[in-house]
Amino acid sequence: MVEEVSEQRQSRLNKLAKLEEMGYNPYPYSFYPDSWAKPLQEKYKDLANGEHTEDRVTVAGRAMAVRNDGMFIDMKDKTGNIQLFCHKCNLDEDNLKLLKCLDIGDVVGVTGFIRRTPRGELSVAVEKFDIIAKSLEPLPEKFHGLTDIETRYRKRYVDMIINDEAKQVLITRCKIVSAVREFFNQNEFLEVETPALHPILGGANAKPFVTHYNALDNDFYLRIAPELYLKKLIVGGIDRVFEIGKNFRNEGIDKNHVPEFSALEAYMAYGDYNDMANLISNLLRFVVTKVFGSDKIEIAGHEIDFSNPIPKVSMIDLIKKETGVDFLTTETVEEACALAKTIGVDTEHCSNWGKVVQEVFDEKVEHTLIQPILVSDMPKDISPLAKTHRDNPRLTEHFDVYILGMELGCAYSELSNPLEQLERFNAQAKEREAGDDEAQMLDESFIDALSYGFVPTTGMGMGMDRLAKLLTNSATLRDVILFPALKTRAK
Repeated sequence: MVEEVSEQRQSRLNKLAKLEEMGYNPYPYSFYPDSWAKPLQEKYKDLANGEHTEDRVTVAGRAMAVRNDGMFIDMKDKTGNIQLFCHKCNLDEDNLKLLKCLDIGDVVGVTGFIRRTPRGELSVAVEKFDIIAKSLEPLPEKFHGLTDIETRYRKRYVDMIINDEAKQVLITRCKIVSAVREFFNQNEFLEVETPALHPILGGANAKPFVTHYNALDNDFYLRIAPELYLKKLIVGGIDRVFEIGKNFRNEGIDKNHVPEFSALEAYMAYGDYNDMANLISNLLRFVVTKVFGSDKIEIAGHEIDFSNPIPKVSMIDLIKKETGVDFLTTETVEEACALAKTIGVDTEHCSNWGKVVQEVFDEKVEHTLIQPILVSDMPKDISPLAKTHRDNPRLTEHFDVYILGMELGCAYSELSNPLEQLERFNAQAKEREAGDDEAQMLDESFIDALSYGFVPTTGMGMGMDRLAKLLTNSATLRDVILFPALKTRAK
C-alpha cells in the first residue's frame, strides 16, 4: 500500500512538473466563483433533458470523479455536487492540455453554460477550464473513505472531503455555539474573556495542567474553569456576563470527556438557581429551534422535548425513587456507606457523605434520565461554591442538567458570604491534604473580592462539546471537535 501511494504521488508530481513546464500556475492567487452547485440544481430543476441555456456561470470545487478521459467530472463544492461536461468542441487547445493533467482530488475552477444531458444530469458545459489547487495526495477510495477512526481525527481535513455526514456534524456544532452566543446577546449578557493561565487552581474540582510562566518566574495552571474571574466581574458591577472558551483538565479521555474542551459559563446578578433553571430551559429551547427548526428532536431513538420548562428534582428524591433508600436518614459517611452497600454500591473509597450520595446517583440513577431534567439540591460536601440550601443545611442550591443520561452542565445560587466561602475553601484544603488532588485551593483574591459585597447571583456552566455531541447524536466528543488531541505517532 505504501508503494502504491508513493507511485500515485509521483504521478501527481510529474503532472505538476508538466504544468510548470507549460508556464501554468496550478496554485493561483485568487479565483472568483459566482455560482454554487445546490442553488444551480434548484434554479434549473425544470430544465428538460437534452436542453441547454445561454446562461454562463463560474463554479469551483473538488474533482471527485473523472470519466471518459476527463469529458465528465463530478465536482463537489461547499453546497453539493454538479457535473462538468468538458467537450473538446467547447475548449481551446490549452484547456485540453490542462485537462490531461487533472487528477481526482484536484480543485478546479470553470466557466461555462448550463445544460442538462440527454440522460438528465444537470451540467456546466465547460468553456474555460483551470486547475486552481493541484492535489499531490490521492483521496481515500470513494466507497470506504477513512475507515480507521484515529486517521479520521488526525486527518480531519480529508475526512471532511470524503464524509459529508462528518462535515455536517462539525458545521452543526458551529451553528450550536453561534446560537448560544446569540441567546445571551439577546438577553443582555456581556461576553467577556478571562485569563486561561491561573495562579491558583479554582472554579471546579479537577486535575490541572501545570506550566511555567517565564516572565513571572512562577508556575501557573491552565484554567479548569473561568468561574472565579467571572464572579469578580459581578462584584465589579457587570450584572450579566458570559464566556465561551477553552478549559483544561488533565484527566482521562472517553466518549464524554476530553482534557481540552469548550465550555460556556454565565452569571446573572439578582437571581437564584430557580431563575437560572428558567434561563437554561429557554436557552436550550432557543438553540434547538434555531439550529434544527423545532423544539422537539429525535436523538438516539428518543424524541427529546425542549418545548416545556425543564423539571427540577432533588438528587436525594431521584435516588429514593430509583432505589427505595433515603440518604437523608444517614448522618455520617460510615452510615451512608453502609446504606449504599444494601443496594449494591461500593462506596468505601468515598471520604465524605456527599461523595457517597454522588456515587450512588452515578451508578443507579444517571443512566435512567432520558428527557431533560435538572438534578438539584446537591450535598454541600461536593459543592463548595454554591449557597447552602435554604431548607436543608446539608445541601446546596445547585443543580446539574441531564439529557439522555449525560450531564450537560450545572447551575448554582452562588455563595456570596465571604466568611462561609473561606470555610468551604478550608474544608477543600483538608481534602487536598488527605490526598484529593482535585479539591480546590484557597483563592485569597476571590475571598477579597467577595468581601467588597457580592450581590445575590446565579451562575451556570455548560460543555459546548457535550451539547454538540448530544444534539448531533454523535458517538463521542471527538466527533464534534474539529481537531481532537491524539497521541504522537512513533517515528
